[in-house]
Amino acid sequence: MKYIVSILFLWSFHLCMAQNHIIPLWEGKIPNAKESNLEEVQKNPKARVISKVIGPSLEVYLPSSVIKTGKMVMICPGGGYGVLAYDKEGTDVAKWLNGYGIAAAVLKYRLPEDESNEVPHLTPLLDAKRGMELLRSNAEEWEIDPNKVGIMGFSAGGHLASTLGTHFEDENRPDFMALIYPVVTMKEDYTHNGSKKNLLGEQLSDDLVEHYSNELQVRENTPPTFILHSADDEVVPLENSLQLVKALKDKRISVEMHIYPYGGHGFALALQKGRLAKWGQFLLDWLKDI
Repeated sequence: MKYIVSILFLWSFHLCMAQNHIIPLWEGKIPNAKESNLEEVQKNPKARVISKVIGPSLEVYLPSSVIKTGKMVMICPGGGYGVLAYDKEGTDVAKWLNGYGIAAAVLKYRLPEDESNEVPHLTPLLDAKRGMELLRSNAEEWEIDPNKVGIMGFSAGGHLASTLGTHFEDENRPDFMALIYPVVTMKEDYTHNGSKKNLLGEQLSDDLVEHYSNELQVRENTPPTFILHSADDEVVPLENSLQLVKALKDKRISVEMHIYPYGGHGFALALQKGRLAKWGQFLLDWLKDI
């Protein structure tokens, strides 16, 4: 109980101290976009959920110069590729990381709907690649190490993060990945059907399913990876993470995984969930070591 109270206090303190600014991902014409009447929708102002994203951006949070570590994390909120749990799995996490000297940026990525995308499934990864490039291009100004810039994702945001970690070019390769209850596979046995349908559409091809089944796309230079999942997750089965761990191990990629017996899905920082709230410390310890 004392541990949870301390975490809540520190988290509240960090929320007050974190400073943020928003930068657009793209200047001029946005790639793979088409003109539409789509308007962005934000619901629940106290814990924003965003849909119909047409202005992708990075919301950047920088820690105090007194405690900065030089590391930076780009955070991909989840939401099944249909919405973004922008605060719960985005800004709240960025502010928390700031309290430990880690810079963070929340990626507001475009969602793969038909109305504003030329080829819908291409858009999230385009935005993630661009986000990683922008973070490194601002490394000097933000006092971060361009060789210590990683990606973190929750649920479908974990799928996007692991897609970047397996489908990158040299200039946008993340230096590490942290995947929290991630969607990994698009194969029928263990996929999250909502994410699969929203990303790949109704008319699926075997090639696309394989391309976005990231356990099949791990390569020798996939970055070191931290994975967290709960055994009782009935939304995104634990096997998503287990299959990825095996693929990483087979390629001799450093991987650390924590499996909790409870927690379900979508617990984010898990501040009200007993010892599950300690998962953040495991991540911080891992980040110190890599």
